[in-house]
Amino acid sequence: MPISLEDRQSSLEHLRHQLRPGQQSLADWAGGPLAISAVPGSGKSTGMAVAAAIAIARYQLHARRQLVLVTFTRAAAANLKAKVRRHLKDLALPQNSFVVFTLHGLALNIATRNPDLSGIHLDTLTLVSPSRGHRLIRASVEQWINSHPQLYQQLIEGQQFDGEETERLRRQSVLRTEILPELATTVIHEAKSSGLTPAGLMQIEADLARAVPGEAKDYQILTIAGGLYAAYQTLLQRRQLIDYDDMVLSALRVLKDPATRKFWQSRFFAVFEDEAQDSSPLQTQLLEILAGDTQAPSQAPNLVRVGDPNQAINSTFTPADPVFFNQFCQTCQQQGRLATIEQAGRSTPAIMQAANFLVTWANQTYPAATSPFRVQHIQGVGEDDPQPNANPAAIGNGVEIYQPADVEQTVRLIAQRVIELIAADPGRSAAILIREHRQGRFIRRLLQDPTALGLDLEQAGVRFYDVGERDRQSAIPIEMLSLLQLIERPHSAERLKAALQILVRRQCIPTQDLNQLVSQPEQFLYPGPLDPDLGSEAARQARRYCRAILRARLELPPYHLISFLSLTLQYNQSELATADKLATRIAQQTFGESSLSAMLRELWEIVDSEKFEGVETEDTDSIYTRSGQLTLMTMHKAKGLDWDAVFIPFLHEKTIPGQPWIPPQTRFLGDFSLSEVARAQIRACVHQGNAAPTVPNLLDAWTDATQLKQAEEFRLLYVAMTRAKRLLWLSAAQQAPFSWGKPENLQVAAPSPVLLALQRSLRQAV
Repeated sequence: MPISLEDRQSSLEHLRHQLRPGQQSLADWAGGPLAISAVPGSGKSTGMAVAAAIAIARYQLHARRQLVLVTFTRAAAANLKAKVRRHLKDLALPQNSFVVFTLHGLALNIATRNPDLSGIHLDTLTLVSPSRGHRLIRASVEQWINSHPQLYQQLIEGQQFDGEETERLRRQSVLRTEILPELATTVIHEAKSSGLTPAGLMQIEADLARAVPGEAKDYQILTIAGGLYAAYQTLLQRRQLIDYDDMVLSALRVLKDPATRKFWQSRFFAVFEDEAQDSSPLQTQLLEILAGDTQAPSQAPNLVRVGDPNQAINSTFTPADPVFFNQFCQTCQQQGRLATIEQAGRSTPAIMQAANFLVTWANQTYPAATSPFRVQHIQGVGEDDPQPNANPAAIGNGVEIYQPADVEQTVRLIAQRVIELIAADPGRSAAILIREHRQGRFIRRLLQDPTALGLDLEQAGVRFYDVGERDRQSAIPIEMLSLLQLIERPHSAERLKAALQILVRRQCIPTQDLNQLVSQPEQFLYPGPLDPDLGSEAARQARRYCRAILRARLELPPYHLISFLSLTLQYNQSELATADKLATRIAQQTFGESSLSAMLRELWEIVDSEKFEGVETEDTDSIYTRSGQLTLMTMHKAKGLDWDAVFIPFLHEKTIPGQPWIPPQTRFLGDFSLSEVARAQIRACVHQGNAAPTVPNLLDAWTDATQLKQAEEFRLLYVAMTRAKRLLWLSAAQQAPFSWGKPENLQVAAPSPVLLALQRSLRQAV
């Protein structure tokens, strides 16, 4: 139903007045670049949705002149799209006046609309899946090894080598299955997202060799990385595949054509980007081009970027880096086009003060070329705040810090506190946020064992939901494939190691150096009378499991193998149901051809297509934050969510800020990681832009990588702390496992220094 201009203007004013001051600066955008640096819980998406509706009304946008909204994930894109549509419906504005994309979705849309320019023909090219990508990486490693025997031999020799054959085989296994694949994966994504070619990487190495003599053994890391990158690209082209980085590169190729660039710029009026701290350099370049004015190329682009560099938690495993958004903020600040949203209504004041303390303390205690945080503090909202339930009342003191005797006592205290909270108010929600999945498995095991815990969550009326359970179910086809591949070819070192890694991950066998076991597969599986003993009970246990798996092929028909392997891996109820579903599907697809090779062929198809979904035996229709529920998930996955009470256990110095740790099996190269050194060297070049880059040598690059990792750990803790609305519960047990692969092996553990500093601060405040 149409509305008058006066009524629409009144509705727009009403929308604007529903926003806080910082959000209103976003709604008042009037063209050109604008940077919005927002704190957690400040309502970035809410502000962006209202600003989009106001911009569409103000500039009378339509299907041929649209506003583009870009965000990081498909879920966030769907949520933002729904909010904008609601506003447009209330304002009687055209629903086709805007589009919402993820960054890769936008790039692919441009590339496929212009296949002749992009080289992307979806009828002949296939997007490579992560699982297939891993196979390509392994194939690239093998191709590089065959083409560069001298460099490979240099890696085998490492810092020192006595020529012993068993050690040579062990080092070859480590290089082929761990070090080189990790180096290739890291460098390919880092370099491609920054616009660097294999030749460019090798040139950086040449410049470094001329400018800086190495202080440690020079492995020519970037030369090796460039060779792996080149091999990977060759395989992609040969097999007619593209990866996610190719989407952005192909879109940029399209936009180099003046006529095509003019078409896209005339179609898009402006670009609004959410979660801008997670963008890579080439993604930013793509948005800047699309936001440009076709009629005035020299004019600043209509680009609004909203983000929080303090919530950048992906930079150590993706090419994203908060430095790029910070640079955009600084440029906009010089032009008077930087706005901050510092008021947040999510949390009670005590929790905001704790988060602000972390920002200040970390920047003062760990000064580096790039500080962990941008200096901005969360502020509460006023009493007349237009948004409901802002800054809710605290539960207790709002922040509680504990140092239990050990990790089991930690879980017991959490369970007891949750039962108290839910009993007092069944409408409350709670979450345990952990740093790694193995911690989650330990917590889950205790919480689901009332006898060991001494408390029964279910009997107390608390629903428990482990988010990691779904992730483990999605891995079942890959696990079955790896174990069946071992059955098919048991004397393959690569397949044996993959199977052993699954057994370790599922805690069927203890953590140990698997490379030593797989260096001679036949001797490990079926030793002769003169072969040396394995030397440890853990290795003998690994052998027994592998022999049992191999014996199953002789004793069971192929269609029973998946069920047997599921029981061997000690799957729980949901996982067994998922494995049964998988077995049923494979039986249907291989009807009339019941053989191991047919099963493997079908499993490859399932893993590559990524269309297999697990079976949930619980009702999971509601979201992670439902009332009366205790949710267990990693800190990374918790971003964007919030709960009444948040529990963050196991805050030890070893984790936050963490110390550089090199796996023992890779130390023959030195006390550093090749992949992290390469990442630091590439970023040093990219950060310097067009200036003549100064590339750090190996040791300096390792120091830079360590500082980057520590800074991100602090930001991850910051994200976890700011998920809490009414209670933030923090702890560091006095005794904790050295490795969460063996949670029963406890030792004295130092708490994170920030936890101690925050505890002192709270005592002084009292």
